[in-house]
Amino acid sequence: MSKDIRIKRGLSLRLEGEAEKELVKAPRSKTYAIKPPDFHTVVPKMVVKEGAKLLAGDEIFYSKYTEQIRFTTPVSGVLKEIKRGDKRKILEVIIEADAEDVYRDFGKMDASKADAKDIKEKILDSGCGAFIYQRPYDIVADPKDTPKAIFISAVTTAPLAADKGFIIKDKVDAFQEGINALRKLTPGKVHLSVDESSAEYLKNIQGVELHHVKGDHPAGNVGIQIHKIDPLNRGEHIWTVGVEDVAIIGNVFLTGEFRADRTIAVTGSEAKDRKYYQTTIGANVSDLIGQAPDDVRIISGDVLTGTQLSNNQYVGFFENEVTLIPEGDNYRMFGWLPFTYNHIHSNSRTSLSWLFPKRKFTPTTNLNGEERALVVTGEMEEVLPMDIYPMQLIKACMAGDIEKMENLGIYEVAPEDFALVEYVNTSKIEIQEVIRLGLDLMITEVG
Repeated sequence: MSKDIRIKRGLSLRLEGEAEKELVKAPRSKTYAIKPPDFHTVVPKMVVKEGAKLLAGDEIFYSKYTEQIRFTTPVSGVLKEIKRGDKRKILEVIIEADAEDVYRDFGKMDASKADAKDIKEKILDSGCGAFIYQRPYDIVADPKDTPKAIFISAVTTAPLAADKGFIIKDKVDAFQEGINALRKLTPGKVHLSVDESSAEYLKNIQGVELHHVKGDHPAGNVGIQIHKIDPLNRGEHIWTVGVEDVAIIGNVFLTGEFRADRTIAVTGSEAKDRKYYQTTIGANVSDLIGQAPDDVRIISGDVLTGTQLSNNQYVGFFENEVTLIPEGDNYRMFGWLPFTYNHIHSNSRTSLSWLFPKRKFTPTTNLNGEERALVVTGEMEEVLPMDIYPMQLIKACMAGDIEKMENLGIYEVAPEDFALVEYVNTSKIEIQEVIRLGLDLMITEVG
């Protein structure tokens, strides 16, 4: 029997451009890329050189400071290029794909009968350790730690986000095997949160504590669920895994192969074919959307937390969504006057759009103003359903005050939890970046 959780604070943004519930196979990209910056704090150490022939699942680099965490290629082919940035930082590892994948054989294993040591070894060898993140700090989990619990969120609340129920509906057997493996890695519980869509397919999953979550965004964020179900204390660790990533882990045990399948919803008002595409992790975005014009912003992820892409770049490792919206490079005359632009969304009711709650909006990237001072307004608390003081925590992060950051709940949060705070806040400050820098300081000074 599931436990019901009702998130009362938050904000659901109704945007134009939702993807149709139609799954099509995307064209196979000529090249795929793994991007080390997708794995925060990981410093990659290459184990293969340019020109090396690879099977799908072969190791390409590992984490310099945690050698057990290995990263493997999602496709078979040839390592075409290692792109580097400043100070020779590795930005992308590009693989030229074969016409069909040939997989490295990791061997099948019944996760329900195997012991935790063997399960962890197989997860790490296959590269699936990259899918497991930890709280605090929202970074790749350290295999040496033992989490007090594992959380998986199958709740969709982010604007235009891919429906997790639709993504997982044909992968339930692999998902169950993934759960069988993950539950051996913690002495605590594996918590699975579902909404109406995902509950249809995951309600009979064994070995989990099921939670039925309702509410506006960010109810779907795993950090909000941890806060409501099993709050994190100093010295404790909780691991989190994405829904489709659990199925990928399960497939390693069922088939012995690292099948890096990824379902990506192409969304947004500027997207031509808004559908769900079956592809592979690290696919070239142009194979999903074609060539976007210069006045269109390509986002790997959703509009609140995603990262900007250019044509022919590669979708992020964890993303199930590509969003296309208009660039906000146009000047709004008298934009500071209230009730001047009533076709845009305004949480502060400075436009009359609030009179039409069911209307869908077309967002742009326009900030509608410059950065300004933080002012106490209470607007942050309205969209952050956590028992913390968001403005005080943000200021503590900006000041680098470790003691205050600890007292104000830095261990419980991740940048994505502050995405709506950043959206509604009139200061225009990059709050997610501030929180990320605060977390990085805690990693350096506290560990």
